[in-house]
Amino acid sequence: MSLLQDPLLLLLVAITFLVAGTVKGVIGMGMPTVSLALLTATVGLPSAMALLLAPTIITNIWQALVGGYLVQILRRLWLFLLASTVTVWLGVSVLARVDVRWLSALLGLLIIYYALSGLFRLGGGAIMRHGRHAGAVNGALTGLITGMTGSSVFPGVAYLQALGLPRDMLIQSMGVLFVVTTAALGFSMGEQRLLTVELALLSLVAVVPALLGMQLGQRLRHRLSEAAFRRVFLTGLLVMGSYLLLSALLSG
Repeated sequence: MSLLQDPLLLLLVAITFLVAGTVKGVIGMGMPTVSLALLTATVGLPSAMALLLAPTIITNIWQALVGGYLVQILRRLWLFLLASTVTVWLGVSVLARVDVRWLSALLGLLIIYYALSGLFRLGGGAIMRHGRHAGAVNGALTGLITGMTGSSVFPGVAYLQALGLPRDMLIQSMGVLFVVTTAALGFSMGEQRLLTVELALLSLVAVVPALLGMQLGQRLRHRLSEAAFRRVFLTGLLVMGSYLLLSALLSG
């Protein structure tokens, strides 16, 4: 049966990206992390990474272009962004060649770190905060981990936060990072034959619930306590990350 003809898979994808889009609409980020956490547990890491491609790129393009800081971001962060993009292919090469359960375990660890750092305001995460080579080092590691797990959060977002950028510039910088690394991920997965036509089409279909979820989240933002919502969201991610880690370690 074609993936596009599997009603259970279509329902799973729709619910996942509706939830992930809602989270992004409320707190401004979190779509790749939520979708990876939910889909990896059900369809496996490579398929989960393929499915998040179109929704992540399309929902972050606007964030990357709007804000008035794009030229400044490219001038200041070009080396970080270039390194993040170039090394994605190396991570995908690892994904295509190693036992995927170890990369699922790595993703679980990253999600746990993401959740704990948000819940307890843990500092750090950037490999090098300052210095001549900080952008290149953090960028290279971000691209490598993106290629292996689909997540650009570590150490990319931590590095951007450590720079002390103005809030609007930080949000726009994260949008640029997610667009370039996810685009590189798509090309690299296609080259390694991990991105089939069916998965690509299903990823495009997933854009619809993702956008609907974002609209819902933006409406809910003014009615919910963002702090309370963030705690529930991060606690849920902590549970999902722990599940992915334990499942990977106990399987096989």
